[in-house]
Amino acid sequence: MSAAANLLWVALWLVLVLVAAKTARRIWPLQKELSRKLVHIGAGLAVPLAWTLQIPRQWALPAAGLATLIALINHRFRLVPEVEDVGRRSIGTIAYGLSITLLVWFWWPQRADLVSACVLVMVLGDGAAGLLGSSFSSPRWQVMGQTKSLIGTSVMALVSLLVLGLLLRDLSWPTLIALSAAATLLEQISWGGLDNFSVPMGVAAMAYWLGA
Repeated sequence: MSAAANLLWVALWLVLVLVAAKTARRIWPLQKELSRKLVHIGAGLAVPLAWTLQIPRQWALPAAGLATLIALINHRFRLVPEVEDVGRRSIGTIAYGLSITLLVWFWWPQRADLVSACVLVMVLGDGAAGLLGSSFSSPRWQVMGQTKSLIGTSVMALVSLLVLGLLLRDLSWPTLIALSAAATLLEQISWGGLDNFSVPMGVAAMAYWLGA
């Protein structure tokens, strides 16, 4: 199958993600975080899908850049509210697209495993932390005006460790623990949606420096 046809499969996946988010918003109109996290997680899964389909750099990079531009336009005009409706000032969707674009620029396709791992740390770790942390009661604290919880932070650390361990299998356990700790710390101290940039880029830079 051609690269263009494979890219269409990725585009179809993203359309299905948006349909799922809109459906969730219609069924559970008060659960705005649910539809937003569906987009957050589902869109990120397009990266390992592109890796599996062996999308080449000359297609992956423009696609990532276009997605970032679309995120910027949507942030300004709220064309798809399910993506932006967070109830607070945030540039998370723009940071999300920009981080993926830069990861693809630096490491695709020769380190598609590293790109996928760093993106999945962001989308699965942060996504699960947001959903579970807000759904269950646990000790909470404020960091730079943002509420964090023991459950959310623990989930972020555990999911990060699992994702990195599964995708970067050549790394030692101390290195994996250090990377997951870094991801968790970056998620704690980033505000206004900047964790969508700081987490994947910070983990990628640290992993590359450590010889991943």
